[in-house]
Order: sequence, then C-alpha cells, then structure tokens
Amino acid sequence: MRADDVIQSTLTDTIALHERMRQTGSRAIADAADAIVTSLRQGGKLLVFGNGGSAADAQHVAAELVGRFARERQAFAALALTTDTSVLTSIGNDDAFDRVFARQVEALGRKGDVALAISTSGASPNVIAALEAGRARGLRTIALTGRDGGAMGRAADIHVNVPSESTPRVQEVHRTLLHVICELVERDLAESPDPVKKIDA
Repeated sequence: MRADDVIQSTLTDTIALHERMRQTGSRAIADAADAIVTSLRQGGKLLVFGNGGSAADAQHVAAELVGRFARERQAFAALALTTDTSVLTSIGNDDAFDRVFARQVEALGRKGDVALAISTSGASPNVIAALEAGRARGLRTIALTGRDGGAMGRAADIHVNVPSESTPRVQEVHRTLLHVICELVERDLAESPDPVKKIDA
C-alpha cells in the first residue's frame, strides 16, 4: 500500500469506530463519569491501571485530574497504579505479575473510591484481579475495554466497551473517551456548588 492509502485507511477506520461509539456508547460513558464525580465529591479517589499503552492512558487520566484538563480548579484525587517501579517490581518478583495492581488496590483502595481499569483486550489477568479486589473492598469499578469486553467487562460495575478487534483503533477511541470523561468530571465538579471534600492525610 502507498503511504497515502495507509493514512486514508487508518483515518477512515478510526472515524468509523468513533462514530459507532457516538451512536451507542453514551450511557456507559456518562455513568463512568458520574461514578467518579460522586466519589470525588465525597472525599474518595480514582485508582487507574492498565498494561502497556493502557498504562500510559492511566497515567494520562491521573495527570488530567490531579493537574487540570481544560480549566483552573482545585486538584482532584487520582492515582495511576502503573508508576511506582519499586512497588510494581517487588510485587511482580515476590508474588506474581498478576497481582501488581490488585495488591495496590488492597493497600490504597477504600470503600467509595473508584477503580478504573483499561484494557484493549478485556482479558488481562492482572487487570481483572484488581477489579475483583476493588469490588471486594467496596470500590465502584469501571472497565474500559475493546473486543467484546471479555471477563473484564463482566467483572466491573460499569462497562464501557469499544467493539473492535484492532488494538490501535481501540486505543485511539479509548483516549477520546477518557478525555470525554475528564471533561464531564471537571465540568460537573468545577460548576457544582458542592465542594470536593479533602482526603485526610
């Protein structure tokens, strides 16, 4: 294929998948944002995690909420469980890689917090384990998946699924949806008369 053909094909495919989500995915996206808003307003926090490109997306979301997305406002409590290499490698080495996120959820998660899991396959064992750990501790759980959502979608309270077998196309839509969630969370909390409670140190 010529370079122009690859460019046109890629853009056509990602636009089509975005359009499919525009037509079918609004309710679950809104529910995910509402769950995060409710938690933050009550003094809770967002724990975000995933592998590979989804790990980068988790860090992106945490940065947007702790820092700012589109407006000046107070900081929101969000933490990517993909960033502490000492924690990740010690759990992976001493226990198992399947536990690298679940163990952190057990340590940091509290009832009323939200666990947001990201996976293009919906089948990552360490992500599923963390969702299960979150539900056991009383966290609200959100799965952002690709393909058919797999076991991960079934393990979550709220399932946002991007129905495609193409990992790159799913990742592109995931990033758009995560920006939408950040926009909804920031807009709701910044415009709300109810302040976000501070977490006790």
